[in-house]
Amino acid sequence: MGTSDTGPNQVDNHIQTHTRTLILAATLTLNRMGSSKLALLLVFVSCVERCLSTSCVVDSFSVKKDFDPKRYAGKWYALQKKDPEGLFLQDNISAEYTIDDDGSMTASSKGRVTLFGFWVVCADMAAQYSVPDPDTPGKMFMNYQGLASYLSSGGDNYWVIDTDYDNYAITYACRTLKDDGSCEDGYALVFSRNPRGLPPAIQRVVRQKQEEICMAGQFQPVLQSGAC
Repeated sequence: MGTSDTGPNQVDNHIQTHTRTLILAATLTLNRMGSSKLALLLVFVSCVERCLSTSCVVDSFSVKKDFDPKRYAGKWYALQKKDPEGLFLQDNISAEYTIDDDGSMTASSKGRVTLFGFWVVCADMAAQYSVPDPDTPGKMFMNYQGLASYLSSGGDNYWVIDTDYDNYAITYACRTLKDDGSCEDGYALVFSRNPRGLPPAIQRVVRQKQEEICMAGQFQPVLQSGAC
């Protein structure tokens, strides 16, 4: 994935400048407005500040702090996905992560895919993960291989945006960046330990994380019928 000249610090400075301007405007209006109008103004300032703080610069996205691959290991089922451009697993997606003797993480995954527009097959994939920066273990790079000649191989970033290890995980990858540092082509998956779904409280957490990576409303459900 490429890099951008627009870093998190520049975004933060921009947000702070806008926030100070809005607060100053509200302060200057204090003596000229009634209490009801002032309350409306403060609500408006709060809403604008919240919108400005939502940065879609990929480098500003937070990942799971102190990510622990040993706790992450085991079976996960995809419940939602946001597809990238091109061919992607369509349903019955699952992955099993294993920690090797050297501490590295590998995975075997499967899911149904439609080839040539009509041929629906269960695809088996393998992946190996590396950690470019040991200080940020939640940001990994994934090399993957299709275990059949008609399946693709390649590499993507693999960021664990959030997980509680026991119930849910959200992973993210951006393949191509725009000039402003936001994502041109990316994908994300919502995983669960249980193929039947997530409880409402965790669904709310998931929706919040989807907003934080600027993909709210872009996810579609993943069928888990046991076909693979």
